[in-house]
Amino acid sequence: MSDETQNNDATTEESPEKKSRRKIILFAVLALLVIGAGLFYWHSTFTEDTDDAQVDGDLYQVSSRVTGQVIKVYVEDNQTVRAGDLLAEIDPKDYQVALEQALATLASAQAAAIQANVNVPITSISASTSVSTTGSDVQAAQAAIAQAQKQAQAAEARVAQAKANAIKSQLDVDRYTPLVEKDVISKQQFDGAVAQAAANKAAVLEAEATVIAQQSAVSQAMQKLAQARSQANESVKNGPEQVRAQQAKANSALADVKQAQAKVDQAQLNLSYTKITAPASGVVNKKNVQVGANLSIGQDLLTIIPLTNLWVTANFKETQLEKMQPGQKVTIKVDALGGRKFHGVVKQIGGATGSRLSLFPPENATGNYVKVVQRIPVRIDFTNLQDENKDFALRPGFSVTPAVAVK
Repeated sequence: MSDETQNNDATTEESPEKKSRRKIILFAVLALLVIGAGLFYWHSTFTEDTDDAQVDGDLYQVSSRVTGQVIKVYVEDNQTVRAGDLLAEIDPKDYQVALEQALATLASAQAAAIQANVNVPITSISASTSVSTTGSDVQAAQAAIAQAQKQAQAAEARVAQAKANAIKSQLDVDRYTPLVEKDVISKQQFDGAVAQAAANKAAVLEAEATVIAQQSAVSQAMQKLAQARSQANESVKNGPEQVRAQQAKANSALADVKQAQAKVDQAQLNLSYTKITAPASGVVNKKNVQVGANLSIGQDLLTIIPLTNLWVTANFKETQLEKMQPGQKVTIKVDALGGRKFHGVVKQIGGATGSRLSLFPPENATGNYVKVVQRIPVRIDFTNLQDENKDFALRPGFSVTPAVAVK
């Protein structure tokens, strides 16, 4: 071998110092990789994330609450609206007429109620007056009976007096008869005694007739007393009943007023339903209403997609839920917005797995069981959506990647 070749081989061989330096660098790189891998693994235990998540929101199905013909439509598909904005109008004429009829019925019911309520105190006073009057009639009838009885007693006394006078007169006639025959007394004196006896007999008959009349008056007074007592009892018994009956009529009239008022309220509601407004702020989709269409109750007109009331439904594996609990902070990356981040908090963890809540839950056959890691839906609410979503770029259905801070 020539001297030139030997020199080349010597230059290509590395010195021991270079080899030692290379080994040190290699070990350092490996150590850094191991440490980095360990730190990455350790840091990954601070969060739980999943790409099986999406933005959710309440979809508002706007429908008609009354029947009628559409006269105006104010929105189009994909138009942004705010809560309370007018979407469409139904012809209100029929409902205006119904409201006027209801108002007229209410006015009539109110007038009837006023009259019925006014009659309550009138009936009460009338009943009290009737009780007082019939009581006075009873007292008057009792006084009339006492007076008639006294007059009857006086008439009986006059009968006794008339009979005594008649007996005396007859005795005088009997004494004067033999005397007149003997001309002891004059014929004129005897005729006077006979006339007086006849007059006294007539007085007896008259007194007896008066007694009969006074006794009849007593009977009549007793009948009037019985009638007065019956009327008094009837007034005492029926007076409160009449008042209660009139009060019941007044209450019924008030109930009619309330019923009429309810019909007015319903008519006003139906009239207000002819103006269909947005229940929430959002974007109009699936518009299915045109001017001239005849709507029925409950007919869907359009859907409003909300832009503010949003949340995230994340389907985490059951193995990720060990340390997860409500209240933990969440960082949410939105794929459609280039990884734009939002902040949220775990609201609640679902009560069952997605497979168990499906239309046909799986039933694993005995002896043929394969364990499959299940997923649990977790609701995540945005904590600062108003500021982070000022441009309303977030939409329901967007795929997101939430990372829950579990440590």
